[in-house]
Amino acid sequence: MKIFAIGQNYKEHNKELNSTNPTEPVVFMKPDTALLKNNKPFYIPDFTNELHYETELIVKFNRLGKNIDTSFSNRYYAEIGLGVDFTARDLQRKLKAEGKPWELSKAFDNSAVIGNFFPVEELGNIQEIQFRLDLNGKTVQNGNSSEMIFPINELVMYVSRFFTIKIGDILFTGTPAGVGKVTIGDRLEGYIFDKKMFDFQIK
Repeated sequence: MKIFAIGQNYKEHNKELNSTNPTEPVVFMKPDTALLKNNKPFYIPDFTNELHYETELIVKFNRLGKNIDTSFSNRYYAEIGLGVDFTARDLQRKLKAEGKPWELSKAFDNSAVIGNFFPVEELGNIQEIQFRLDLNGKTVQNGNSSEMIFPINELVMYVSRFFTIKIGDILFTGTPAGVGKVTIGDRLEGYIFDKKMFDFQIK
């Protein structure tokens, strides 16, 4: 299975990282070894001193597809969930400054946390999904899919131009403002509307 991820898809998040808003989706990938499921704890790796959480809505694909038209994108997934795209921010800045690819800061083991999923029919308008992250009981990220620069169905279309989508592949759709550092002992709880989607600890 493949994990697609989208960067810079929320304007306020781009502001907090001093990034410009893209004119096309920013796509990167993570290997299947990046998956962390079932609320297992996340262990901070030894190559970063600035590990950031990025809470994101996730699309799980349920059909094989290539060059999908936007008007048909909704046929290729039936569930939307919530997860965390962990980023070694200090390593990312170093690699960017050197003009190098920055997969090392995004695609390392356990960097793609996957929580629970909602059937799409229970969510109503997928571009009006409210979600949030609580860090140690305090809300630090509060986003809505209506704020995406590139909506979900457009992302499906764009990714499928370059990659064949297969059943079980996953798409992280970008993070809203409020990203920040985690430390040992932190507890991360993610919600879509008021339903808890994940709850795990940092070790």
